[in-house]
Amino acid sequence: MGLISWYVVIPAATAFAITLVPKAKPMAIRWVASTGGFLLVLLSAIVSVKYWNLAAADIELLRTSMFTKLYMVEQWTWFKSIGIEYFVGVDGISVLMLDLTAIIIFTGSLASWYVTERPKEFFALLYTLVTGVFGVFVSFDLFLFFVFYEVAVLPMYLLIGIWGTGPRNYSALKLTLMLLMGSAGLLVGILALYHGSGIHSFNLIELSKIHFPEAFQLWVFPIIFVGFGVLGAIFPLHTWSPDGHASAPTAVSMLHAGVLMKLGGYGCLRVAIYLMPEGAIYWAMFFMALATVNILYGSLGAIKQKDLKYFTAYSSVSHCGFVLFGLLALNLMGIKGAVIQMFSHGIMTGLFFGLIGMVYGRTHTRMIPEMGGLAKVMPWLASAFYIGGLASLGLPGLSGFIAESHVFLGGFFGNQWHDITLMRTLTILATLSIVVTAVYVLRGLATVFHSTITNPEFEKLTDATLPEKISTGVLIAALAIGGMLPWLFVDLIEGSIFPFLNRLHESGMISSL
Repeated sequence: MGLISWYVVIPAATAFAITLVPKAKPMAIRWVASTGGFLLVLLSAIVSVKYWNLAAADIELLRTSMFTKLYMVEQWTWFKSIGIEYFVGVDGISVLMLDLTAIIIFTGSLASWYVTERPKEFFALLYTLVTGVFGVFVSFDLFLFFVFYEVAVLPMYLLIGIWGTGPRNYSALKLTLMLLMGSAGLLVGILALYHGSGIHSFNLIELSKIHFPEAFQLWVFPIIFVGFGVLGAIFPLHTWSPDGHASAPTAVSMLHAGVLMKLGGYGCLRVAIYLMPEGAIYWAMFFMALATVNILYGSLGAIKQKDLKYFTAYSSVSHCGFVLFGLLALNLMGIKGAVIQMFSHGIMTGLFFGLIGMVYGRTHTRMIPEMGGLAKVMPWLASAFYIGGLASLGLPGLSGFIAESHVFLGGFFGNQWHDITLMRTLTILATLSIVVTAVYVLRGLATVFHSTITNPEFEKLTDATLPEKISTGVLIAALAIGGMLPWLFVDLIEGSIFPFLNRLHESGMISSL
């Protein structure tokens, strides 16, 4: 078994090991879960270094390549008669997403250290979910990709329905039904690619060697893009997201917003844009306009929220819009920004939801007007909240600035296929969200952590515990590294982006659009 398969084996084995621990030993359950998360972080560090060494020699080759170059590949036939393979590997984009997922599941396990209601089932389902997420990021067979995609989505129903708060049953059902609707469209698109290719294969690399007819791309591209876009909270199919965020327990919110929603943007790039570049060129401006609505609607919606989780959930809708906006710029700067934004927002929103869970566990309220002066009794949590907030509004020195500046520059530079005035107009509208974000973030944080303590019970609250400090400290470090050493991310992903651009340019030249 190769190195990449361990991304699936470790979380699956962790989930299984948790089921073997007696319910009467909750501390052992927490240690098994946290150890599994730590092993995944260690694995990601090893894979990142190995990828860096292997890919360094291929950067010039990739500048002109039409096909994704994979590393550490494992491939063998699964169902030969229908062309299904176990085909896993990584490129730079996959490696960054694997690093993100490992960090979030490790910190999420620590943030859930004090889960007392059925911790055994909770952590087992959590690691089952993350098995699917890792599987999506390493799969290059579309059937295998879809199977892992469903494994990542379906446990959310139980995790929210059992361990959630508020209208949890409504939120869990709404989330599940809307994501399954997207999955249905996605399945239609994958089967269309399978039959339309003429080679009857789900192999993503082999499918990329087929030039699908232009008419075929024009109807299949939007089906697949919307199928993934539902998970990426594309407007107007985003309504499941705020409710799901608000009702989910802490670690599930961290995974939901930090990683699960990134499957949407990743799938749009990896499958829709990569395999159907002519369809991408044709539909780009329509979906870019929707992404602009995402950005503005989410930020304006956040201003009106009184609940900390809804506040962060609407902010996530806005920031996920940046991912789609950057992808649809169809140029190097925009796509780089979108991929970095997936990582940056994943870490930032993971930090936010982790902190909200910690504050709620002490105050037993998420209502912003009911709080005040909490920085006096929990300085660590207040400082972490401010760092996350500053990353959200794009402060230089943190990863949010690197991601958003690339996205905006990509939109402003435009591309050779679309009207530059329209693209710049959409970009200017999107940049207005920076001002709105600054308003709601700074106002919200000032209300919660400053002024005077109005509830006498809050005077007795305690600051972060050791597991919570480790969890938040790791996430803050990731935000700072992304902002202070951006070349680490740029060098990691840039070579893997070139084949996407080369395919777009070739299709743009032969297309009659």
